[in-house]
Formats: sequence, structure tokens, C-alpha cells
Amino acid sequence: MDVREQKKLKEALYFKELDNGLKVYFIPREDYTKQYAVFATNYGSNDNKFIPLGEEEPITVPKGIAHFLEHKLFEEKEGNIFSKFSDLGSYVNAYTNFNQTAYLFSCSDKFYENLKLLVKFVQNPYFTDENVNKEKGIIEQEIKMYDDNPNWKVFFNCLKAMYVNHPVKTDIAGTVDSIKKIDKETLYKCYNTFYHPSNMVLFMVGNINFDKALNVVKENIDRDIKEFHGEVKKITEKEPTTINKKIIEEKLSVSNPLFNIGFKDIDLGYTGDELLKRQLTTNILLDMLFGDSTKFYQSIYDEGLISGDFGTQYIGHESYGHSIIAGESDEPKKVLKRVKDHIINQRENGLNKEAFNRNKRKLIGYYLMDLNSVEFIANNFIKYHFNNTSILSYLDILENINYNDVKERFENLFDLDRLSISIIYPI
Repeated sequence: MDVREQKKLKEALYFKELDNGLKVYFIPREDYTKQYAVFATNYGSNDNKFIPLGEEEPITVPKGIAHFLEHKLFEEKEGNIFSKFSDLGSYVNAYTNFNQTAYLFSCSDKFYENLKLLVKFVQNPYFTDENVNKEKGIIEQEIKMYDDNPNWKVFFNCLKAMYVNHPVKTDIAGTVDSIKKIDKETLYKCYNTFYHPSNMVLFMVGNINFDKALNVVKENIDRDIKEFHGEVKKITEKEPTTINKKIIEEKLSVSNPLFNIGFKDIDLGYTGDELLKRQLTTNILLDMLFGDSTKFYQSIYDEGLISGDFGTQYIGHESYGHSIIAGESDEPKKVLKRVKDHIINQRENGLNKEAFNRNKRKLIGYYLMDLNSVEFIANNFIKYHFNNTSILSYLDILENINYNDVKERFENLFDLDRLSISIIYPI
């Protein structure tokens, strides 16, 4: 067992790699009543082209299959796994995003029974022609529901405007047409490739005996031999540096128009601590430019151009990245013009150094506060782990970001030729 300490935070991270390649991590919270565990695979909705385990040629699988697989793992020969967790008095859930799939539970009692159940059900897929076809109808309704969700639609339309080939532009659940192509054989092929323990991680946080938890995992892991070494060979389509479209407009049932303004990032290829640094640098920059304490925000708010529902986010990965400015406005194209003018003005006059220091301090404060949440610790640990960094590296990386890092990021990210806007108007 290895232990990594973060002395500034007085945190300890315990780690053990099992013989089958599964990496198990634990952060103690001895004074907490809630316990939390996440069992995750480095496999998300972007991973539609790969070389299956034991094969040599790449295959392309239907869009949405990672999310479909997540749904199906909750089904067993003898019913549904939710009722078993409910009987233990715990909460269970799962999620699929662009890059990973995670299964989790939280409880205040019977942690080891819950852990055994989590490890067992994720390892025991049960796919039949009948239950796969039944699931297609359920997920089709889910896709249609999200198609009618204005906030979901304005976001994915913005991704479709920015990206030409990259699978990140496709809804995580796939499309009605793509899920019809899913069958049990393809599900098993995806499962056997991506759900091998050496492609997975188990993370626990709370008042837990790590040795006891490790024994539970070892006793209930079915695949005990490392069947392959190294990472699964994923294949991503080459993405041009240009955007796909300048604008996508659509009408849905909304009271006021919604908009997403997206800047496509082309400075890519980073992983590990460097990727985390770029994510944090960009978040500081977005707050400096468009945060609710800026003159820019106050001016467009006072003029009635936006409502209070206005914010920014940066999503960055090794093969894609984008900044999005989102909000609600009766005149979204006027907001777009103001954003463009603001960027040009900042380029001419320079970024405010005091704004940098203030927003950096704010981000540090948020991080320290979030460490009180076991949910935040667990889910962010998984995200950073699969990016080859750690949630415990966050503070050191953030503290070492300087003003010149933000200036450089501003110059290479906010290119007006790589800007797209998505607008949802009322019907």
C-alpha cells in the first residue's frame, strides 16, 4: 500500500493496485457520517472507435453505446439492482459523460455490504436480445426528452457549431437512429474491452477501514488476471482547427431566448498536471473577463441585455477544448457583439492584474470549501485521475499560476474566427 500526503491540506491518499490492474484509492474522513464510493471506467461517449480486446483491427460502434451500457448494468437476471441498495438504506446512481462512466453509492451505514454489491453488479453484465430491445424504447424516450430541453439543446447545438468531426458534438445518449443499431454482441464487446479492472478505478472517501475495504474488493473481483497491459487503443477522428458553423438557431418552448457563445480551443494535446493547469488558468481568465463582478457583466445587466442567468465554463481534454458563455437575452446577437467588442478592447488595453489576483484567490477559496463534500472529492478524483493528475495536485498547480499564464491563454484562446453561437428562440 502506498500513501501520498498533501501537507498543506493535511490530506492523505491511500493507494493499492491489485493483481488484475484495478487501482483502488481512499481518502479518510474520520469525522464524517457519510461514506462514498465510485467505481469508474475510462470509457465515455466519445469512445466510439477503438481496437477491441484480443483483436487487431479498429471497429466503430453506435453513438450512445457507453450510456446504453451504463443503463443495462443495473439490470440483473433477478430484477433491478436499485432495490438491493435501497434495502441497505443507501443511495446508488451512475453517470456517463464524454470520457468516463461511473457507478457510485453513498451511505451512512453498512458500507462494506454496499461496496460488495457495487463491485459485484458492475462486473456482471446481463444482456439478452429481449432486454436490449426493451431498453432501446426507454432510451429513445430519454433522447426525445433531452431534445425538448432548451438548456441541453442550446449547449449541444453550440458543440455542433464548433466541431466538424469530433464525437464530443454528439449527445451522450446518442441519437434515436444510432441506438437502434445496438445489439447484445456489441455491448459485450465494449464491456469486455473497457470494463476490465486494469481500465478502471475504485475510489472511496469517509470513515472507512481501508484494509477491510480492500479485502471486500479482492474477494468479489471476478477477473483476477491482468489480461492485457497498457491502455485501450482508442481512435479519435482528426478535427480541423476551423469551426463547423458560425451560428445555429432553433425554436423551442422557452419564455426568452437562450444563447451559448463558444470559442473552440485548438491548443491541445496536453494531459496530466499541464492539462489541469490550463483548465484552471482558463477558468480564472473567464471570471476576469465575464464574471458577475466585472464592469462588462454589470453594463450588459444594467442595460437589460441579460438576465441574472449568465455564466461561463471551460471544458478541456487532450483532444478537444472549448469555452462557453451562456445566458438568457431578448437580443442574443447584441450580446455576441458586446462579447466580441470586449475581447478586442481587452486585447488592446491589457488584462487587469488585480482582477487576476482576486479571481485566483476566489478559486482557491472555492476549492478549500468543496473539500468538505465527499461527493465533490470522489467525482473530481475520478475526473482528474483519468486525466493523469490528482485532486490533491489542484492546490499546488493553482497557486503556481501567474499573470503571464493568463495573458498567454487569452491570446491563444479568444480567436474571433473560432467563435460560434447557438440560439434557442421562443416558438
